[in-house]
Formats: sequence, C-alpha cells, structure tokens
Amino acid sequence: MSNGDNPNESGIGQRRVMARGNKNAIYEDRRAEIITAAASLFRSKGYRGTSIAHIAKVVGTDRASIYYYFSSKEELFDVLVTDVVKNNLKTAERIRASDAPAPEKLRTLLVGLMESYAEHYPFLFVYLQENMAHVDPQRQTWAKEMRRVNRRYEKAITDIIRDGQKDASFRTTGEPWVLAYGVMGMISWTHRWFNPHTSEVNATSIGETYADVILSGLTT
Repeated sequence: MSNGDNPNESGIGQRRVMARGNKNAIYEDRRAEIITAAASLFRSKGYRGTSIAHIAKVVGTDRASIYYYFSSKEELFDVLVTDVVKNNLKTAERIRASDAPAPEKLRTLLVGLMESYAEHYPFLFVYLQENMAHVDPQRQTWAKEMRRVNRRYEKAITDIIRDGQKDASFRTTGEPWVLAYGVMGMISWTHRWFNPHTSEVNATSIGETYADVILSGLTT
C-alpha cells in the first residue's frame, strides 16, 4: 500500500516521536484534524487516489508538516481502521457473551458486520485487502496487533457455531472453525462488489440475506 509520499526524514521522525510522547493537546488536536481530512479524502477520492499532498491541501499546510504528525499515508489509514476493527471485535464478543440463542447471535453478528462495512466504507474493505504477513517493516507492530484482533474475531464466530452445535440448534455438518471461515468469507467477499453509495440493495438487506442462507443450512 505504499504511495511513495514518505520522505523518510529521520529528523522529522524523531520530532514526531517526541511530540507524541509529550501528549501535547495542540499537537493532538492538529493530528485529529488531519485524520478527519484524510478520512474524507479516502472516501471521496479512494485510498489509492489520495496522496499526502491532497491531505495537506485540505488542512491548509504542506507535505512536510503532515510528516510531523504521521510517517506516511499508510499510518494515517492504520489509525483510521484500527478503532473500527477493534469496535467490531468488541461487538462480536459482546454478542457471543449474550444469552440469545446461537442462531440469533450469528444473525446479529453478520448483519452488524455488513452494516459496519457500509458505515465505514471504504476503510474496512481496503483493510480486507491487506496482507498482514507482508507489510512494510515500520508497520509490523500494527500488523501484529491486527492479526491478534482478527484471531479473536474468528474465535467469537467459531464459539457461537460450536455452542449452537452443542445445544443442537446447529447441525454438526463440519468443524466449527471451518464453518466460521466460510461465514466470514461470504461477508468479506462483498468488498469485490458492494458500494453503499451505488448499490441497489443496502447493507442491512445483504446481511439479512446472507444470514438467511447460512442459517437455513445450519439450523436443525
């Protein structure tokens, strides 16, 4: 996902690290402003169509000043998606821990995930295209954390399916983790064709449709 914008200036990098460590309110406010501008541009121009220069223009500064707050466009994107991905995980684990029957849990999770894809379009879809095993060295810490989050999300779905098999609300047609991967694959594949701004069918309807298909095959 590299865009060639990063000047790799160690001096700016050192200043950025120091500023982040000092927890300066003015610095954090400016950083938040840049994040907001980047989010808007990523939505309107697309991730690949947006450059650091575009972001700098929106916030009324130059490229070098942006690097005082973020090392690259990749880091900006990482900050944007991290909170969304982690919030989706919290939702999945909360659904798993609820007292609802397994089929209801799975439906709620699937519809909610599809709605999240639409609400945060296109950030999560770009994230889905990331290969966490092959990212730039400076993003390895972020990638490691995201792999951990992904595994926890996978476990939440697997646990729901396993619980459904144990109480006989789901058929024992396969290993829970195999079924979980299939469920996630069905929803994740929408990144190839779904755009909430142009689709004739909204995210909720798509989530409900997929939930119907999956549950009709799983429920006893």
